[in-house]
Amino acid sequence: MDLSTVYLGFRLPHPFMPGASPMVDSLDTVRRLEDAGAAAIVMHSLFEEQVLQEQVATTSIFESPAESFPEALSYFPEPDEFALGPEEYLHQLALVREAVDVPVFASLNGIAGGHWLEYAWVMQEAGADGIELNTYQLATDPTQTAEMIERQVAAMVMELKEKVQVPVAVKLSPFYTATANFARRLERAGADALVLFNRFYQADIDVEALEVERTLHLSDSSELLLRLRWLAILSSQLELPLAVSGGVHEPVDAVKALMSGAHAIQVVSALLERGPEYLATLRRGLEEWMEEHRYASLAELRGTMNLARCPDPAAYERANYMRILQGYRPPGAPDAGVEAGDLDLGPRPVPDPD
Repeated sequence: MDLSTVYLGFRLPHPFMPGASPMVDSLDTVRRLEDAGAAAIVMHSLFEEQVLQEQVATTSIFESPAESFPEALSYFPEPDEFALGPEEYLHQLALVREAVDVPVFASLNGIAGGHWLEYAWVMQEAGADGIELNTYQLATDPTQTAEMIERQVAAMVMELKEKVQVPVAVKLSPFYTATANFARRLERAGADALVLFNRFYQADIDVEALEVERTLHLSDSSELLLRLRWLAILSSQLELPLAVSGGVHEPVDAVKALMSGAHAIQVVSALLERGPEYLATLRRGLEEWMEEHRYASLAELRGTMNLARCPDPAAYERANYMRILQGYRPPGAPDAGVEAGDLDLGPRPVPDPD
């Protein structure tokens, strides 16, 4: 059984890897991930704000009195809110790189280009085999257009590619106006892979304390559906590899992602819940499913349910949308008479003419 795949220029034995998370802060956990068969290790993000905070602090020491920057510094989180500062991050990256024999991808998280991106080169020097650029941004400025945001991210990718020789993946949110067009734009800008998708922090409110509650909920398999849609669309339109992040908790989730066109599968929530060793369970489950369904390789499985054979994905999506809404009946209502084929999630694989 050939589970190998190619991602960020590396031929990996299988597609499973831990996504960006605090798991890499412990070398013991990193080794457990490798022992469980992780195909690669993704570091958690170093944030633009962390780098800028360090640069502002350094500038204030050497060029101006300390009290000259109080407002600028107040925009940044307190240093102790970060598990690792920039220097500590680079040190941990070097330790992780030395501890494992699989590729290690560093992660940068920001919204705009600038000198802070020079840390990518330092990450490369510390041993990073690739860089994941995480573009977490909430567009709240009414004067900022979608074109301005997309141009800014594309410029970041081009700037980053000029600074490093290692491959660069771009981790996207699902909220761009024209995702297919933007993905192709990033491909032209030099991105070596796309990761679908970032999970936005959803704020809640404590109505008694009148405070915003900062809570991060782990994902479940229901979050995979949005990713399947865009994997199926983009894998039929782009040459660069795609990774899925969010919603893979069971082997069948991985099967769906691969059928939709994924080359790599990043797992975080399932590992935080079940431990690093669960990576081996996912891999065995995928292999068993493929054997049962007579797939000899991952390449044979990948993309069998994407929209490559659909000339107009937009029309196909709208047709399914109308069929599902028209055919829905509340539980206990008389049968709507919807044919099973009306609710297909994608076109059936077309047999090889051979």
